[in-house]
Amino acid sequence: MCGVVGIVGKRDVNLQLYDALTILQHRGQDAAGIVTCDGGRIAQQKANGLVKDVFRTRHMCRLLGRYGIGHVRYPTAGSSGPALAQPFYVNSPYGIALAHNGNLTNAEAVCDDLYRTDLRHMNTDSDSEALLNVFAQELQKLHKHKPVADDFFSAIEGVHKRVTGGYAVVTLISHYGLVAFRDPNGIRPLVFGKRMTDQGEEYMIASESVALDVAGFKLIRDVMPGEAIYITKEGELHSRQCADNVHYSPCIFEHVYFARPDSIMDGISVYKARLRQGEKLAEKILRERPDHDIDVVVPIPDSSRIAGQALAYKLSVKFREGLVKNRYIGRTFIMPGQQQRKKSVRQKLNPIPLEFKGKNVLLVDDSIVRGTTCERIIQMAREAGAKRVYFASAAPAVKYPNVYGIDMPAAQELIAYGLSTERICEEIGADWLIYQDIDDLIWASSEGNTNIRQFDCAVFDGKYVTGDVDQDYLDRLALQRNDKLRVKQQQLDLDNSNVVGIHNDAADA
Repeated sequence: MCGVVGIVGKRDVNLQLYDALTILQHRGQDAAGIVTCDGGRIAQQKANGLVKDVFRTRHMCRLLGRYGIGHVRYPTAGSSGPALAQPFYVNSPYGIALAHNGNLTNAEAVCDDLYRTDLRHMNTDSDSEALLNVFAQELQKLHKHKPVADDFFSAIEGVHKRVTGGYAVVTLISHYGLVAFRDPNGIRPLVFGKRMTDQGEEYMIASESVALDVAGFKLIRDVMPGEAIYITKEGELHSRQCADNVHYSPCIFEHVYFARPDSIMDGISVYKARLRQGEKLAEKILRERPDHDIDVVVPIPDSSRIAGQALAYKLSVKFREGLVKNRYIGRTFIMPGQQQRKKSVRQKLNPIPLEFKGKNVLLVDDSIVRGTTCERIIQMAREAGAKRVYFASAAPAVKYPNVYGIDMPAAQELIAYGLSTERICEEIGADWLIYQDIDDLIWASSEGNTNIRQFDCAVFDGKYVTGDVDQDYLDRLALQRNDKLRVKQQQLDLDNSNVVGIHNDAADA
């Protein structure tokens, strides 16, 4: 999962891009980058690290221009390292920079075709670089000295025909402006908004509406599945549907975990979706255990807090913040190696004993992926004096890997893979475990926008909406996401951190 942003303004947009990336930091902590354009001249800064560490005053002073794009990254397929920080850039045609959130499911075939047919060289194993080169090649075919909106849209039509998977993209085209587009299924989110200034209209495109809110832009709407948006450097907006066979299927896991609760995605309030998740989960508890003995509901911060509040209210049970979070520890399910994750959990959360001692505690989390985190938290709750520890997941059991841009592990590393709820309960050490029903999860989101009739729920039901994911693909993905290989790759990334042509300015700041 990554975060993207693009701005066309009436003055330098470097600080606005920086602020937007800071707001989107929850979507990726591996690397960050900004590209701007001033009079046709491209300026770029990107490196591994958090936004606050990648950019210094000297970088902002040269990131001049009234339009630009930014990216925050965490790695999905492939390795990590400064060479993979985005945006990516190609000189021809025109000079194009691209920032991408998602994952291409046919990246291997695309790269092979780019090399054999288009004679284009890939410098990394990133599907984002492949996507950039496909777009560049489709524009190159047009042989236009001065392209117009229809030319960019025609190129994106070609992109949709050549690539599959999940992708929300913002591109900067030197001398022209910004072009953004979304995959035909709308799996990955993308919104745009407008702000009026004394000098005229300014536009922002971003992964989440909260980035627009903080910068004072008014949300216009989502970029629709298969749609492309072109904003000229002067601030003129053009849009067109560029894909055939569009199927609106946004990723429901955004509502469960990734998105900020103050965001609006595909017309759905993430906050309200999580409230409804908690209400539905409470109803299931009341059906299965009408005479429950729960004394207190404790959320596992942060993304389960809203569902936990609604659940506790519905159960007429006390809601307490019994776990204190260290906000300087990253998200644990993307960390390589079980031992590193176990250590990180204890550094990340610390219990308040008076909320646990002698009580029957219901811990609420947004989901259970590997099970490492909840197992350790349940143990912490018992050490803090809990009499019984129950566990509730606001999402159904995660049984399948994500292939559209969320770095969930191979299926064999998912605790729910091949296990019953009772067996999972034993594995994590809970006295009782309850999962959200998938129909209730879908209802919690679709209630916010009844025009969306399908969501990408592949991590729960194994139904991949692009229709091109088979067992052979999942087996190859499992090799890439294997824990042992991941740790080995991490060491290789450290050994090869100095990449030709890329200088990590953040390291010597």
